[in-house]
Amino acid sequence: MKLTVLGAGAWGTALAIHLAHQHKVTLWARDAGHVSGMKKARSNPLYLGDFLFPNQLSIEDNLQAALSNTDLILSVVPTSGFREILQHVSKFSSAPIIWANKGLENVTSKLPHEISQDVLGKTKASKNVGVLSGPSFAAELVRELPTAVTCASENIELAKFVAETFHHGNMRVYMSTDVVGVSVGGALKNVIAIASGISDGMGFGNNARAALITRGLAEISRFGMALGASGDTFSGLAGAGDLVLTCTGEYSRNREVGIRLAKGKKLEEVLAGLGHVAEGVNTAIEVNKRSKVLSVDMPITSEVCHVLHDAKSPKEAVLDLLGRSLKTE
Repeated sequence: MKLTVLGAGAWGTALAIHLAHQHKVTLWARDAGHVSGMKKARSNPLYLGDFLFPNQLSIEDNLQAALSNTDLILSVVPTSGFREILQHVSKFSSAPIIWANKGLENVTSKLPHEISQDVLGKTKASKNVGVLSGPSFAAELVRELPTAVTCASENIELAKFVAETFHHGNMRVYMSTDVVGVSVGGALKNVIAIASGISDGMGFGNNARAALITRGLAEISRFGMALGASGDTFSGLAGAGDLVLTCTGEYSRNREVGIRLAKGKKLEEVLAGLGHVAEGVNTAIEVNKRSKVLSVDMPITSEVCHVLHDAKSPKEAVLDLLGRSLKTE
């Protein structure tokens, strides 16, 4: 079986390496210089250190060639480029498409499953697409440490096919039909992780972090259920599991953004020094906009958005959260 992974960041590369232990895999990146460097090193030093590529993993910068005769496409490009890549992919292949990117599209505030419906049409999207998400750091998957994630598709046979494809070695895959819930959990946890990083960076301790994670999960659940997600999804790997990891893990880029902001650094400086995409920064704006349309109360998300984009101090944001009126849980 031939598989194609689109996007050679840390997560895309880690997934490609994992899959190539069992299957023939092509890893595509748009930057020819990056591709040339990976071919020479047989690794991705730019994003994933010196972990060597298996023999069955090839690298390509020509999209049509990467998609030739493929049985499954895995998109791990940033959500900001997901629409464009889908438009190109649809010209060259009819293979099923699974995405592992997390976030909301700039301006439209749409989630990846909604973007796929726009580009592919609702009928094809319901049968031929899905999402892979859950608590998973690239640096641990590539070290072959135990990792469990969820694959969701309205087509349960596709979810089963994907699960069987990924389910080997150190990776366990669960199946779901709740594409909305899995997509929402993966996107919004990044915003809460920024809040968790701010709290940690200001030295507020474990109590505060636990409260942020718990109340953050409530926000994510309210948002997701307003879009038609199942509430049960948010207690699983793609909900609570991914949220806890991203809010506490040392590899979390979004948590690191929060920590650096709490230390007084400007957002532009933080992002320039990060070296990787932190999806939560743009997602915060789009979630905040869409929550107002949905009439969903999301106070943590709102304060994160103010800190990121309205020059509000982290300390002031925390005080405003603590000073909210009392309510039942």
